[in-house]
Amino acid sequence: MSEDRSSNEQTSWFNRLTQAFAHEPKNRKELLEVLREAHQNKLLDSEALAIVEGAIQVADLQVRDIMVPRSQMMSIKANQSPKEFLPGIIEAAHSRYPVVGESLDDVIGILLAKDLLPLILQGDQPNFNIKDLLRPATFVPESKRLNVLLREFRANHNHMAVVIDEYGGAAGLVTIEDVLEQIVGDIEDEHDVEEDSYVKPLPSGDFLVKALTPIDSFNEAFDTEFSDDEFDTVGGLVMSAFGHLPKRNEVTEIGGFRFRILNADSRRIHLLRLTPINN
Repeated sequence: MSEDRSSNEQTSWFNRLTQAFAHEPKNRKELLEVLREAHQNKLLDSEALAIVEGAIQVADLQVRDIMVPRSQMMSIKANQSPKEFLPGIIEAAHSRYPVVGESLDDVIGILLAKDLLPLILQGDQPNFNIKDLLRPATFVPESKRLNVLLREFRANHNHMAVVIDEYGGAAGLVTIEDVLEQIVGDIEDEHDVEEDSYVKPLPSGDFLVKALTPIDSFNEAFDTEFSDDEFDTVGGLVMSAFGHLPKRNEVTEIGGFRFRILNADSRRIHLLRLTPINN
């Protein structure tokens, strides 16, 4: 019975969506108008509409439109020792860094922060050579279209590229996250919440909430009355609602709030996006 109902709901939704496109849009502008009309008719929610609009418009953007400019590049010099470059890596908390030779134009490879973990166990290495840890750098022109770049990132399993100008010099950096943010909006991570805070308000009216937020602190912040008899943290409460360890972007609703998973690994939830829905 439930399968039949689910099938009927899917068929109904498909029929409504088909009707929304019955006007046969002739260009991108008309297509966007149809999508916005579908949103007004509640065929698409606001978030889905924003993602579709972003996916359509990303083809109009070039790498130069979103890259981190040369002046803001966080790079490592090939002749630096771990003691010299590690403080910068710890402060920046990025996962990848370009390694340069004589100048920023001489990018010789990409260093993954995780490849430095063996240094913790091995201690000082007098013969340390950072070139032994480097991954090949990918270079792209400023004029490359973002939809093409995203396809190449996915095909080659790359996450970062060095942007070069018309003279072959380094103009900046671009990551797969930069491209995806043009489609789905800002991708938040655990570094976006202050270390001494559990909750960070966002301009949209939503909140970033650390999964380790004590339930009593959450109750105080949002005037709620969630019980802490079974769980000490918001992460435990949310995981119980899912019934499994959720993955990124999974959503559940609890007590007038929508919780979206922003960051989680194979063991626990790290960061949530909270949307009040009890209007």
